[in-house]
Amino acid sequence: MTRKKAAIAGAAVAALLVLGGVAAAAIVLLTGGKELPYQTQAQMREAMPAMAAAELERRGVTLAGPLTCEGVPGWTEQRLRVSCTGTTADKKPVKVVGSGQMETQDSYYTILVDGRPLVENVSCIGDDCRKGDSG
Repeated sequence: MTRKKAAIAGAAVAALLVLGGVAAAAIVLLTGGKELPYQTQAQMREAMPAMAAAELERRGVTLAGPLTCEGVPGWTEQRLRVSCTGTTADKKPVKVVGSGQMETQDSYYTILVDGRPLVENVSCIGDDCRKGDSG
């Protein structure tokens, strides 16, 4: 292969990489970069106790034991809905509600401690959050 052909091939590869990067950026811009961390009701229900416990701990609330979670009536494959209950170490009731919308890839979480909101309608809770994602 001559230097000229190698230079042309290298330029073509570079152009493809740039186009790929532009396409990826366009996809992120169009979708907002959102993606539900859980794609099924069962995955969300199984993950919620640990996510909520981590969020509560981060906010200085200690649970007396693990949260118990179940699907909220009316959930569908497109609209995930989970509710968890438990008690703090100082015997206050805890309720956690999580939802996910498959079409928009939006998720919302609310945590009530003793009937008062600790977090309301945040996009993520616990260790799954990236900086700036939770309330």
